[in-house]
Amino acid sequence: MKKTLTILLALVVVTSAISQKKNEAFRLNIRKASGPITIDGVGDDKAWQDTDVAKDFFMVLPMDDGPANEQTEIRMTYDAKNLYLLATFYNSKKGKYFVESLRRDFSFGKNDNFLLFMDPFNNQTTGFSFGANAYGAQWDGTMYDGGRVDLNWDSKWISKTTRNDEKWVFEMVIPFKSIRYEEGVTEWGINFSRLDLKSSEKSSWTPVPRQFPTASLAYTGTLVWDTPPPPPKVNFSIIPYALGNVSRDLENNGETTYDAKVGGDVKFSITSSLNLDLTVNPDFSQVEVDRQVTNLDRFELFFPERRQFFLENGDLFANFGYPTIRPFFSRRIGLGVPIQAGARISGNLDEKWRLGIMDMQTAKVDETGLPSQNFGVVSLQRKVFSRSSIGLMFVNKQSLRYPQENDSMKAVYPEFNRNFGVEYNLASSNNLWNGKAFFLKSFAPDEEAGSGVTQAAHLEYNSRKWKWRVQEEWVSDDYTAEVGFVPRRGYVNFNSYLGYLFFPKKGKIVSHGPTLNTTYFFNETFRRTDNLSYLLYSLEFRNRSSLDFFISDDYVELLAPFDPTRLGKEQLPAGTKHQWNAFGWMFASRPQSLFTYTFDARFGGYYADGNRTSLSTELGYRFQPYVSLSANLNYNHIDLPAPWNTNQFWLIGAEVDITFTNKLFFANLFQYNEQSKNFNLNSRFQWRYAPASDLFLVYTNNYFIEPVEGRNWGLTLKFTYWFNN
Repeated sequence: MKKTLTILLALVVVTSAISQKKNEAFRLNIRKASGPITIDGVGDDKAWQDTDVAKDFFMVLPMDDGPANEQTEIRMTYDAKNLYLLATFYNSKKGKYFVESLRRDFSFGKNDNFLLFMDPFNNQTTGFSFGANAYGAQWDGTMYDGGRVDLNWDSKWISKTTRNDEKWVFEMVIPFKSIRYEEGVTEWGINFSRLDLKSSEKSSWTPVPRQFPTASLAYTGTLVWDTPPPPPKVNFSIIPYALGNVSRDLENNGETTYDAKVGGDVKFSITSSLNLDLTVNPDFSQVEVDRQVTNLDRFELFFPERRQFFLENGDLFANFGYPTIRPFFSRRIGLGVPIQAGARISGNLDEKWRLGIMDMQTAKVDETGLPSQNFGVVSLQRKVFSRSSIGLMFVNKQSLRYPQENDSMKAVYPEFNRNFGVEYNLASSNNLWNGKAFFLKSFAPDEEAGSGVTQAAHLEYNSRKWKWRVQEEWVSDDYTAEVGFVPRRGYVNFNSYLGYLFFPKKGKIVSHGPTLNTTYFFNETFRRTDNLSYLLYSLEFRNRSSLDFFISDDYVELLAPFDPTRLGKEQLPAGTKHQWNAFGWMFASRPQSLFTYTFDARFGGYYADGNRTSLSTELGYRFQPYVSLSANLNYNHIDLPAPWNTNQFWLIGAEVDITFTNKLFFANLFQYNEQSKNFNLNSRFQWRYAPASDLFLVYTNNYFIEPVEGRNWGLTLKFTYWFNN
């Protein structure tokens, strides 16, 4: 606890010492449009000639030491209902444009693109991002943590792009009701980013150090309004859905079943920046299936949330703690049980306060005795200093109406589990320093087994040449988070890294340098149980390819029996000690190529004085902009003494992504997993026939590999429509 307080004090001192916005001098004036504007990607309306221009961009990559070579001009204006932007991107280096596909929310690094970052609250922490690639595929998302973009957010807006050999042009209109902002404010944080793969150049309107993303809100300039934007009006949307489904469970000799379902969401703006979301009988059948992995880990693996309702403003709920110490993990809700209804309030109360409240209700399951359960979460954040924050979180899982009223059911499904926590997040004004310190307490009916604590803290520094981090964690053995993700308990952990980069003046390499990482785990009496140390050497090339080499040293004392193959064979006993070394490399090709690839390799020891070789590659080819092909191959070869002997298995994933237009998509995912003996097919057809309104046709099928026979299949047709005022 003393270490946490020491790091917390250091965070506060660092934060208070650096507090001024870096790019305050970069200001773009925006005035009301002098005439009508047609969104056609041409930009020849007279109103555009009466606007100020943001130009003279700065290079961010490959080096941040001068002006950009590729010239860019940005113009902005507005009227009573909309915000307009015109961007023109000139090509000094001639050549074809690079895009991956026409799919919305594209991969940033694989497309010639433009992105707008807006901070309407001037808190340098939250905001909105809009943009497009050179062929017009749209990008939009909410911003959080000072520079991260959540692309799961969709809103109604219109854009158009045109292109020729000399330039490409992007024109867009965003209705004011599609975003949230504070009434009466005349200055917003803003920045513009361009990626041009022909020249391997990323540039920004304001100077941004190369170690940070151009999305970093610490480095925004200022959008200065001639008068305050129009006062936000009451905005509500109704998004109903209807679906039909046919499926069959062959593994359990089930009959073919037919199902019809209706439900929907309601979105309502309580204030100009605070939303109420309601969902009734939600359905997530169109959500992409999880990517399968080869699991050789001793602890539970993390799979990201993909359901839309949980993702918007998800940082308020999901980012408390660390990735392996989360008091709230939304995938714990609705696992194998229907969600009946839910409600969420989220957003900004004002410039300094953010609020998130969520309540979800699930149905009971008579066959297993699972009661209906209610999940409640409250998250409150207060901005302090320039960009830091203090947060509170309360999570409650309550079991209701047990189908079988007896003590055994309450032992299997406890009446409640609660978590309360507080955390401080550091983010310095120049983004060089960041950190976190938090404390969590759990509450359960069995106080001895479920009422414990956890605390952790870290401090990190990231400059162009130097990067380092120190972190400590303690999770007590009696800490429980039934609605969280805490795969390991009863440990104390110390980890750190130190890295340095060299920057050659010329040549094919833009940067290279070493990073030393160490992680030590102890039990609660401070007896070492395992540790990992590895030295990494990274090279980044001017053409945007990269190469890493590593050597590592592992030590593990098993705390529980473990099968090192995860194939259901005999387990190594708890208490046995294992040590090994390994080496390997990771290479990623230049993203400009139509054919892209990565290649990772790991050679070395394994449990029980065995050996493990792991090879993986990701291959991609695109017939731009309509077809993108990709394949992931992972091979593991494990040599162990009897009774495990030699084992080898493949994991193969292949994806065919067809984007007929920027509104018509067809994605196909094939996955072959020898470890789990499963073959999976998932096909999704999507037609966005109106803004934010879709028709989905989804087919899934799972097979056993040996013997080849069906497990289950399903076909779903789903229709959604977005009504708003």
